[in-house]
Amino acid sequence: MSVLEESPSDIGIKLPVKSKKKDSLLMGLLNVLCSVRLGVILLVLLALACLIGMLIMQQNVDGFEAYYAQLTPAQRLVYGSLGFFDIYHVWYFNALLALLSLNIILASIDRIPKAWVYVSKPTLQVPVRWLKEQRATESFSSSRISKEEITAAAIDALKNVGWGKPIVTEKNNRTYVFAQSGTWNRLGAYAVHVALLTIFFGGFLTSQLGQTGQMPLAPKQTSDKIFEVVVDLDQVNQVTKRLPFEVTCTDIQQKLIHNDGPILAGNTIDWLTRIQIKDERGITDAVVNMNNPFDYRGYRFFQASFVPTGRARNIKLQVKSVADGSIQEVEIPRDGNVNLPDGTNLRFAEFRGNFSLGKENPNDDTSAYPNPAAIIVVTPPGAEPQTAYAFGEKLADIPIAKKPIGGYTFRLADFEKVGDQHVLSVQRDPGATVVYVGFGMLALTLIAVFFFSHQRVWTAIEENADKTFGIVLGGHTNRNQNAFDERFKNFADNFRIRVGEKL
Repeated sequence: MSVLEESPSDIGIKLPVKSKKKDSLLMGLLNVLCSVRLGVILLVLLALACLIGMLIMQQNVDGFEAYYAQLTPAQRLVYGSLGFFDIYHVWYFNALLALLSLNIILASIDRIPKAWVYVSKPTLQVPVRWLKEQRATESFSSSRISKEEITAAAIDALKNVGWGKPIVTEKNNRTYVFAQSGTWNRLGAYAVHVALLTIFFGGFLTSQLGQTGQMPLAPKQTSDKIFEVVVDLDQVNQVTKRLPFEVTCTDIQQKLIHNDGPILAGNTIDWLTRIQIKDERGITDAVVNMNNPFDYRGYRFFQASFVPTGRARNIKLQVKSVADGSIQEVEIPRDGNVNLPDGTNLRFAEFRGNFSLGKENPNDDTSAYPNPAAIIVVTPPGAEPQTAYAFGEKLADIPIAKKPIGGYTFRLADFEKVGDQHVLSVQRDPGATVVYVGFGMLALTLIAVFFFSHQRVWTAIEENADKTFGIVLGGHTNRNQNAFDERFKNFADNFRIRVGEKL
């Protein structure tokens, strides 16, 4: 055999066979990736991951440290190894999102051409036998009017019930009148796909570019840092992140349900934190309270928690003159001061919910203010500052309370309760707007898909051997069958009337 006569198998060339195998493997992989079954499996896995995130407290949630301390060492190690404490940022959660997104995209690419042909090039003529097999079908004959009049009656009846723009065609001496409505509904599933992809993209932006942390603030405190708890296996660490601006706390306030009760969460209506934000744009004043977060440059400030150490936002003092026994009442805001008529200056220096001489014990529970006292700096005209103490009724008779300072004695008449610090949660969520748009699209598209339908109706008109006309009506819908049946019945009844048949 000459070289020109050799077959591909004779000379060892098997490229076409290998190409077919590669093509079949590739097509098999693509078929799996775009399958509905894979999409359902991925959705179930994502739902399970989200369930884990709901059942196991995440590390960016306030109170995580206490929750983590209650876990056993084995739980800490296992949960930390599997990333359960930060499941929405772990690699396999993002991989599931990416794979599901790919599945949605490939499924859409695979099915959109067929759906587009289905709605853009509808089948105008169908077998009469098929029409009679539909759930919505009617058959009758007429000899009173011509085929043209029957066709016109079908068009009018279709328009009367809302199926506009009927199309008339001829095939094998048979006249067809076709009409449809809601063709866009066939493409609604792909609008749902776009909405889901939008939500996934917003979540990806947040997971990759977002920031979350806690910022504890006390009055006059300035900070440009937030602190985030991060779990590494069975270890809890704190990560510091710097903000592109400075935050200064100007005031904190706590509105209580019962003013004579403790400053605990169960007795609180609201927490308010007044802040000033300083950056290259200038200074921005803001108030952050429980139901009113504040947004600035893509960062959102929430009330997260507070330190329930008993403090006072302002105090009211009864100031008694040693010289003439006169009593006057003054109110001093936190870190503020006031002048008496003789020029004596009173400055609010400190407040303790459970007063004791010496340094304050940070482990004391002062949320109920067992022994409240204010520390005042008294500066008479031309004299050195001196420290005075103002007590409530319980300690009003102790010697230190009756000791004159600068010619006055002081008594704590009232005060506004507040905690020592407020802790703000600072969150940068670049994908939030995208997610909101996606959920809005999803709601609208689901309503459009499930509350509307694609309806198609055919009327077949054929002349019989006895010069009568056989008429067959039929149609179908992709959903909301009962509503379609009622509409079809109205069309058939209207049509019968128009061709002069009895109902």
